[in-house]
Amino acid sequence: MSCILAQDILRLMAVSTIEETLKDYDRAFGRCAELFKAKTSDYGTAWRVLRPSSLTDQLFIKANRIRTLQESHEAMVDEGIDDEFVGIVNYSLMALIQCGLPQGHPLELPAGEAVQRYNEAFQATRDLMIAKNHDYGEAWREMRVSSLTDLILMKVLRVKQIEDHQGITQVSEGVEANYQDMANYGLFALILLELTGG
Repeated sequence: MSCILAQDILRLMAVSTIEETLKDYDRAFGRCAELFKAKTSDYGTAWRVLRPSSLTDQLFIKANRIRTLQESHEAMVDEGIDDEFVGIVNYSLMALIQCGLPQGHPLELPAGEAVQRYNEAFQATRDLMIAKNHDYGEAWREMRVSSLTDLILMKVLRVKQIEDHQGITQVSEGVEANYQDMANYGLFALILLELTGG
């Protein structure tokens, strides 16, 4: 009887943790979505001119800057690490949008369509996070933000290799899954930075 009770307690703790994760995750995403919508209002979808490989390079620039700031502890530009993680989330979702649009799709998307596609990319990424979080058991909560930065850099380098091979892989997942992982690592980093006040 006590064994069943212990299992029930563990199950309830897991449910409580995933609910907490979803609350934190959605709050972090809200910050990213707010910026995406504001920039779409200001600039339209000018980012659509970027090929997926250019978006990958933008992700590299953001992740590399975060790593540089983490190692040097000094910034010459008044943009913090958390702003760069927001950029990683948004560039990853924009890359997913680009990958999902057919060749010849108009460059300028109406704001409503851009936001809808952004939300769809996020929802697929969120669903992946829930599945992986189930299997990995909230391991990200014990990670260092610097490790998440390194994982993002590794994923960027993987995507660059896949792009350089025209998308042909032998056993690897495609670029879309890597973009989703980068967005999720960026959101996890934003949560951890908020929780630690850092």
